[in-house]
Amino acid sequence: MSKNTISSYRTDLVSFLNYLESRNLSSVEKVKRDDITQYLLFLKDKGLSGNSVSRALVAIKMFYRFMVEERLIKDNVAGILESPKLIRPLPNVLNINEVEKLLAAPDTRDWMGLRDKAALELLYATGMRVSELVDLPTNTVNLDVGFIKCRGKGDKERIVPIGTQAKNAISRYMQKVRPALLKNRADNHLFLSRLGRRVSRQSFWKMIKKYAKRARIKKEIMPHTLRHSFATHLLERGADLRVVQEMLGHADIATTQIYTHINKERLKSIHRQFHPRP
Repeated sequence: MSKNTISSYRTDLVSFLNYLESRNLSSVEKVKRDDITQYLLFLKDKGLSGNSVSRALVAIKMFYRFMVEERLIKDNVAGILESPKLIRPLPNVLNINEVEKLLAAPDTRDWMGLRDKAALELLYATGMRVSELVDLPTNTVNLDVGFIKCRGKGDKERIVPIGTQAKNAISRYMQKVRPALLKNRADNHLFLSRLGRRVSRQSFWKMIKKYAKRARIKKEIMPHTLRHSFATHLLERGADLRVVQEMLGHADIATTQIYTHINKERLKSIHRQFHPRP
């Protein structure tokens, strides 16, 4: 599993163990099935989504399975608990006009503006995850051919084409900004901070929020918003679902199919708005 997934499961288990301690349950062997059910209800009462509660239960079930396999406990009290039904919400996407405003928001007269412009252009051009962007090495970007080699979840590698505008923005950043940020240090990451080090996911997330505010975009912006917009816009223009799946790096096409639902909702909205008999 990816580092982010492992970190999430660790967080879920620490939360569960803290809950047990607050209920004076000092040993996992003393935990009953009802205790786990009460914990899940506790998470729901805290306002966690069905997806988050389900992930917490998966972490607990895998934890107990591991302990049984290692003969640390005898009974898997979490084994037959069922996850809550997942309702996957449709991702929030920007329309093309909003994307253009977002991409135009960085001030390219400034070093950091040139860097941020290149990062935003690359995110929208490829549908990369922000976590993939911050780990992207310079030697995986081929501006002559117009492709990047991206390493995603499960350490799987994929090749994604990039367009002219993204290539130009990256080229300007690599020529004018990156050498100055590097300051003769050795760092193979494409995007660097002011200190010449790898930029964190949190920094890029804040950067996207900042430019969305500057572009006066009213929609809620999430780290995956440009990724969702990339996929939606491709499918709206007739791209094959399998091709979009490959560019996004989805292992299961069912994950990609959510973007077809967005298209259906958009068609229904247009129909309601313009049909003479709604």
